[in-house]
Amino acid sequence: MATIEETAMPVDPQPVTRRQALGGAAAVAATVATLGRTRLALAQDGASAGAPAKGPLVWLDMDQAALDAAYDQRAYAPAMSEHIVRRNRHNQMALARLAEPQIWAYGDRPVEKLHVHLTERGAGLAPVNVFFHGGAWRTGTARARTFMAESPINAGAHCVIPDFSFVQDVGGDLAVLGDQVRRAVAWVYANAERFGGDPERIYISGFSSGGHLAAVVLTTDWPGEFGLPADFIKGGLVASGMFDLEPVRLSSRREYVTITDEIEQALSPQRHLDQLHAPLILGYGTSETPEFQRQTRDFYAAVRAAGKPVELLVAEGYHHLEVAETLANPYGLLGRALLEQMRLV
Repeated sequence: MATIEETAMPVDPQPVTRRQALGGAAAVAATVATLGRTRLALAQDGASAGAPAKGPLVWLDMDQAALDAAYDQRAYAPAMSEHIVRRNRHNQMALARLAEPQIWAYGDRPVEKLHVHLTERGAGLAPVNVFFHGGAWRTGTARARTFMAESPINAGAHCVIPDFSFVQDVGGDLAVLGDQVRRAVAWVYANAERFGGDPERIYISGFSSGGHLAAVVLTTDWPGEFGLPADFIKGGLVASGMFDLEPVRLSSRREYVTITDEIEQALSPQRHLDQLHAPLILGYGTSETPEFQRQTRDFYAAVRAAGKPVELLVAEGYHHLEVAETLANPYGLLGRALLEQMRLV
């Protein structure tokens, strides 16, 4: 079942009235209500009812309830339903404005497809941005994130949005997704010229769980695993991601993701900084969960300590989905940074 942050609304290219929009918001809000109180609220209720304020520590200064809440966006975003309505409406409008993307297969599984949105600006081969969407590794599609392509293609870059498996559909094995996103980017490098892309100007971006997958791509041993140049990726922008899977493994996400010792090591980008060869931009919002903030700050510190080029952008007062909105906006904090990184502004 989809988590609330990924509850979908029907795509309707027709104009939507204010009354219809308010009705849609009410419907999503009702869905939120059916999910019950968040883990954070339950922990607070338990404390007020006389239960211990904090249980045994599980991670840093967090007990299990606090850690679970720190990896559950609903616990820290009281207006989540309103933002979902807004995001889905933005996507409807982008679908109506943009041409249909080219669809290319990067593997044999039916889901292993790339949505390639083409720019109409400029002549010759254009730079390519590969964007990995979020959704807790278990929801979201390339089509539902079409709005993320509009800014780069209007600025003169092609935008590729891969689809990949929902982790619950592959037995909770996160390694399958790690393999898919790497193969997707390898395909783009090998085939970019077929859709007018410049293989020497490939950039990676990602948000939330897609930020984790983007960081996995950016810290891949490309020569050893794929026989590709170590530095073919020219830049990366990762927003609100996860970079060390140890605390994730301890959280309630373990209910649907199987993270073994081997997977934790292999898919924790912070442990593979020797393979990072692209300049990096990191971002998060100060109203996000404490773990999503800490993960980005710690990754930034580790990359900087390793002597790699890195920039940290902090969106003051922004919660999780609002951070994604800044990435989709060519004048937003992260959207502008992405275009500057690709030398499009």
